[in-house]
Amino acid sequence: MLEKGLEAETKTHVTDVVTAADKAAEALIVEALRRERPDDAIVGEEGAAHAGTSGRTWVIDPVDGTYNFHRGLGWWCSALALVSAGATTGEDDVLLGAVHQPVTGDSFVGGPTVASTCNGKRLPALVDRPLRESCATTYLHPPYFQGEIGAAFARAVQGVATLRMMGSGSLDAMAIARGQCDVLFQHSVPDWDRLPGAAIIRGAGGESRVVHAAGVDWHVAGVPTAVADVCAALLGD
Repeated sequence: MLEKGLEAETKTHVTDVVTAADKAAEALIVEALRRERPDDAIVGEEGAAHAGTSGRTWVIDPVDGTYNFHRGLGWWCSALALVSAGATTGEDDVLLGAVHQPVTGDSFVGGPTVASTCNGKRLPALVDRPLRESCATTYLHPPYFQGEIGAAFARAVQGVATLRMMGSGSLDAMAIARGQCDVLFQHSVPDWDRLPGAAIIRGAGGESRVVHAAGVDWHVAGVPTAVADVCAALLGD
């Protein structure tokens, strides 16, 4: 679809976009889930909403990193998570995450009680390290650089060894799960952006937390010591 040309529609701002590919991918995933898991509920970023009776919900991000996808950058993926409650969940409700990166063909699966794998091969256990020795991945929209949110972000950023902003939260999480980065943090993250990667990081021996700081909720995930350091920095401890 991208090769034939895709128009992008703006949602909340110029970098928050959606294309026909997002909607087509979500429809394809929903069709498969409705066929294979008819009793499960479904919630999708692009509007999919199906009630279920099983007590489990699939949370779908059909294209995570749509801006990258539309601009021809390779850092994007499809992601979904299975949770044991409704669409808005706590960290203990996620059962499983799955992320597929079409550009490389890599598929990741894992969860808190399921050892995380890449293309069926178990990922090595994460190596714990403090924030001062960590590669962090993050994102903050420029309008938030000022004020309380910007101040909290600056406290966390100042403690890292090095920083990356790559544009796909779920793929950032996969970089952590395979030991290429160490910790991620971002505020006001929807479940479809947060839960798939959080599940797989936890399946590789990492941690995932939501901490309230500067008036917003921050998603923090990665190796345990760096996660604790980021949370403390965000809170100003």
